[in-house]
Amino acid sequence: MKKVILLVWVSKLSLLSLAQPPEKNLPPEHLQIRYEPQWWPDRILLTPATDPATSVTVTWRTRAEVRTAFAEIALADPSPEFDEYEKDYQAETELLVSEFARAAYHKVTFTDLQPATLYAYRVGAGDYWSEWVQFRTAAAGPEPFTFLYLGDAQNDLHEHWSRAIRAAYREAPQADWVLHAGDLINHSQNDYEWGEWFQAGGFIHRSMPVVVPPGNHEYIKNAEKRKVGISPFWGAQFNFPDNGPEGLEDRCFYVDYQGARIISMDSNADFERQADWLADVLEDNSNQWTIVTFHHPVISPSGDRQCEEVQQLWKPLLDQYQVDLVLQGHDHSYARGQGLITGTNPYENDSKVVYVVSVSGPKMYSITGQPWMDRAAENTQLFQVIEVMEKEIRYRAYTVDGMLYDGFVIHKRPGKTNKVKALKISSKKGRRFENTLTKPER
Repeated sequence: MKKVILLVWVSKLSLLSLAQPPEKNLPPEHLQIRYEPQWWPDRILLTPATDPATSVTVTWRTRAEVRTAFAEIALADPSPEFDEYEKDYQAETELLVSEFARAAYHKVTFTDLQPATLYAYRVGAGDYWSEWVQFRTAAAGPEPFTFLYLGDAQNDLHEHWSRAIRAAYREAPQADWVLHAGDLINHSQNDYEWGEWFQAGGFIHRSMPVVVPPGNHEYIKNAEKRKVGISPFWGAQFNFPDNGPEGLEDRCFYVDYQGARIISMDSNADFERQADWLADVLEDNSNQWTIVTFHHPVISPSGDRQCEEVQQLWKPLLDQYQVDLVLQGHDHSYARGQGLITGTNPYENDSKVVYVVSVSGPKMYSITGQPWMDRAAENTQLFQVIEVMEKEIRYRAYTVDGMLYDGFVIHKRPGKTNKVKALKISSKKGRRFENTLTKPER
């Protein structure tokens, strides 16, 4: 039986709240009520465990009065009696008190699962249970897979970002998991914004494990707009493998998934410690492919916004170990290319690393054209579908109305550097503010 933890965050959150300036533009009362926790489970989310072939973690939220909660799992079967063979897990529970609500957050890690197998699970307590949700475990060894990649959501989640995540699912419903590049919300402690993010993702996040590095908007800022700590919502909602540097749990980690090492890092703090850890994780890596994600770009497509620590401490390792693909966010625009020459290391002239910055939400920045960009866009919501196979990675970026905007294939060549070939697209004209829809004057 798992240990039940209660009230663990109350004092911590209260102290952190003192350091945060008063929120501006608080939501109307009906929005606060809309996202209040209920007896029924909500905000159900899958995240990968250390071995995604045999385990997965599920988290969810209820009213604070639910102090003992459970998850049930069974092999998925066409017969409706499949649930007679379920296995019970008691959840770990912790209380989180925010400006808008008191809620219990629950967590269960399903273990001893069979690889490449379809399961059904549900969560709840007493008379209040979720529906049965199906998901598939990873294969035990290298196998082709597909995942979705979305840049910053951040703003107008209910109104505008919902169509991005749903369009991504519509394009690739067979995807195995989802990667978000940080800045899921705008204000780290606004419970209703988190409510909108979960509502927009809906069953997608319940059935596809989610990988997320924290963005700067997941951090609490004081009156001087300095970061004073990760939002308490982060640890309550996201539970990732505990294989990163000590003190960076759920923020820096890696997952080995069917022949690819997926590395997620926190580009907000502790850069040197993460660099040491990254070097070890890249050195001791027998996977065919390596994909790295973090929030702040190595080189910003939007002027002088890059993170110097990422550029100086992390990029040399990405080049040295010939990482295949780096997926980033932060700058609300799109840019993709190679040849990021910064003068920071002796490996970058021969580096074939592909760097991408993307945005899925409606907040947009301008770009500044730079030599490394092979494809760029402004004022455009996008999502990406990435297929990982034995000898190639096939990448496609779509606008939220379904147009293929960018695409390329990374070919793995034994004993040589990767070869990258662009896909043919119907329109090579780049989307910019001057040739796309803008807000009309009223």
